[in-house]
Amino acid sequence: MNASRILDQLMQQAGGKGKGGAGGVDVKGMLDGLSRQLGGGSGSGDSAGRSGSGVDVKSLLGGGALGLLVGSKRGRKLGGKALKYGAIAGVGVLAWKAWQNYQGNAGGGSQAQEGEPVEQLGGEARERRSLELLQAMIMAARADGHIDAQERELITQQIDALGADQQLHDWVAQQMQAPLDAQALARQADSSQAAREIYLVSVAVIDDQNPMERAWLDQLGQALALPERVTAELERQAVEAG
Repeated sequence: MNASRILDQLMQQAGGKGKGGAGGVDVKGMLDGLSRQLGGGSGSGDSAGRSGSGVDVKSLLGGGALGLLVGSKRGRKLGGKALKYGAIAGVGVLAWKAWQNYQGNAGGGSQAQEGEPVEQLGGEARERRSLELLQAMIMAARADGHIDAQERELITQQIDALGADQQLHDWVAQQMQAPLDAQALARQADSSQAAREIYLVSVAVIDDQNPMERAWLDQLGQALALPERVTAELERQAVEAG
């Protein structure tokens, strides 16, 4: 699989860097394609840019797969404060910062003990962590139970557009159908740092004002065995990152 390549591009999208360039997404083509697939055609959307299905297509312009993962049907705007893109763009660094803040002056574990941030990993370790974070994002996006078959297909297509290989395509399609299981996701974490990153990307995707999504986040925090003060600090970092 090439999960690390896809995660890197999602992080670049989140940081506002994934627009065009080599290996980037054809944003205009993506917008046109989404309009057709969502039933809007080239001229059937309203003046606000919504397609015939009611999805705000223009709001997906800068988001691609990331915009679809955070859920167009929730009415949240890409770039609005509810979308914590900064937490995805710097997930490893912010998760480590949250841990340091939690530890305060008491010291705490080193990277050798806690695990390295995803940005510092390479090779198979980077691929494995990327897969964990992609799985966390997909599960968080599904936590409200409102992603329908059409949206699942669109998310898969947009991840394909980032260059997913066939193995990763099949894996994403499987994750779209798999039962939501916080314990199974938590077992993927190979370090404390991985657990914090899994929680942080989930915070970035969910709407904590939605009871079902908030419940998923609380369940995940418990499954990851993260202290409440750590989850609170991770959520604070996500909000501050914007």
